[in-house]
Amino acid sequence: MTNFLIRTFIRDSDKTDDPKVRSAYGRLTGIVGILCNLLLCAAKLIVGAVFGSVAITADGINNLSDAGSSVVTLVGFKLASKPADKQHPYGHARIEYLAGLVVSFFILLIGFDLCKSAFGKIVSPDEVTFSLLSVAVLAVSILVKLWMGMFYRRAGRAIHSSAIEAAGADSMNDVYSTAAVLVCTLVARFTGLRLDGWVGLGVAVFILYSGIKLIGETLSPLLGEAPDPDLVQRIYRRIRAYDGVLGIHDLMVHDYGPGRRFASVHVEMDRNRDVMESHDITDRIEREFAQEGINLVVHLDPIVTDDEQITDLRRMTVRAVSTLGEHFSIHDFRVVKGVYHTNLIFDVVVPTDCSLRDQELLARIDAAVKQEDPNCYTVVTIDRCYTGLS
Repeated sequence: MTNFLIRTFIRDSDKTDDPKVRSAYGRLTGIVGILCNLLLCAAKLIVGAVFGSVAITADGINNLSDAGSSVVTLVGFKLASKPADKQHPYGHARIEYLAGLVVSFFILLIGFDLCKSAFGKIVSPDEVTFSLLSVAVLAVSILVKLWMGMFYRRAGRAIHSSAIEAAGADSMNDVYSTAAVLVCTLVARFTGLRLDGWVGLGVAVFILYSGIKLIGETLSPLLGEAPDPDLVQRIYRRIRAYDGVLGIHDLMVHDYGPGRRFASVHVEMDRNRDVMESHDITDRIEREFAQEGINLVVHLDPIVTDDEQITDLRRMTVRAVSTLGEHFSIHDFRVVKGVYHTNLIFDVVVPTDCSLRDQELLARIDAAVKQEDPNCYTVVTIDRCYTGLS
């Protein structure tokens, strides 16, 4: 069923980086969610009213709120697909994250409501009404929600959408809550035990945990998280493969929503290479990355490769800085020679887990360099790593 829907309603469904394909996934999941949840809601409200089951009626109202969540997802994808404009030059793709956040809050509200209902049933248990029709409706609801959860999960992972994955988690939560109602109905029918309050409380706690976890996952890209390590390594490998590139540093990746990545990087090349040729290489790097959906800005850093003394001083500096830790590195190394001492000017990349203050780092770096050569003074700029790899 899932494959049929994707193949039928999404053209070129494997091209998930295409904004039109992403929008089609969002539209399909939103429409499927609205239709399925409205049908389940209608069936449960009718059965709940006929047999006087408050639990089934409440489950139907839950499905109605799920339909509202699907509307939020559908509208979110529609707004996220809007092109960039004067007020939002980086596009509107982050609206998709906001849609996921709204769905996460829906899950929390449902969890709190179930907690309230569960406490009420623990204090004063209700008489559980049994009927084959109600059992059948609940069983079908579980199967439908199970399929919806797997459908959402596949679609969400295909396009890396937190909003759709949140909808998938919500569907799985519905499986657990509806299963709890069904189990309690059967247990009460055959044993007389009224466990729906306690079971409902357990399900509610799980749903609250799920909602809090999803809020964290959807907030993270909005706050600004480290880029995917695989993406960082791919960028490094691709750029190093270009002719004339001797080194890379200061890579920064900004995520403005799915399919809207902007990045900048410093590329080291031999200072003796023709500047127009070097510039042509950096232009080619930018163009080819743009074809893959990454708006990359390349800064050219010329480095000295034919001065043996500078090469030796650089090696000495690398050795000195490495005493602070294996993940410390340097770049933009320059030498200014004086009559009585030599100034070493360079940047130090500090790993993200380093807790030392900048002044303490500068003092330790200077001491480590002077340990190697007392006649060398340091002029250091502290850089922080923004890729999360060090």
